[in-house]
Amino acid sequence: MAAQNGKDLLIKIDLTGGGEFQTLAGLRATRISFNAETVDATSLESAGGWRELLAGAGVRSAAVTGSGVFRDAEADARARAVFFSGEIPAFQVIIPDFGIVEGPFQIAALDYAGSHDGEATYEMSLASAGALGFTGI
Repeated sequence: MAAQNGKDLLIKIDLTGGGEFQTLAGLRATRISFNAETVDATSLESAGGWRELLAGAGVRSAAVTGSGVFRDAEADARARAVFFSGEIPAFQVIIPDFGIVEGPFQIAALDYAGSHDGEATYEMSLASAGALGFTGI
């Protein structure tokens, strides 16, 4: 696989609840991580004393972080409204040459920063809030 542009990783939000997704922000740095807790099923009968894990058990989650500048006032307002209302809309995370992860996320953190001679920037963290789907590219 050839190297991929980091700028092609996009975070989109469902604007209406009807599957109409719009790019949320002008991201300069993004990251998505998938996690699965393990359930230890080791017993005295485990072969050679090796740890055994219970398949399909545990909690799965995803976390998305991004930083950059908002695309426009509408995207900024939508992110703020979602955060302050505690809403959990559908998001799409487009990962170049990999696929699209889609499902409910909550904006867990929203930070703003800026300097007197530069643009306002933000950092945002999303936490999965339900089952996620994956569509490969």
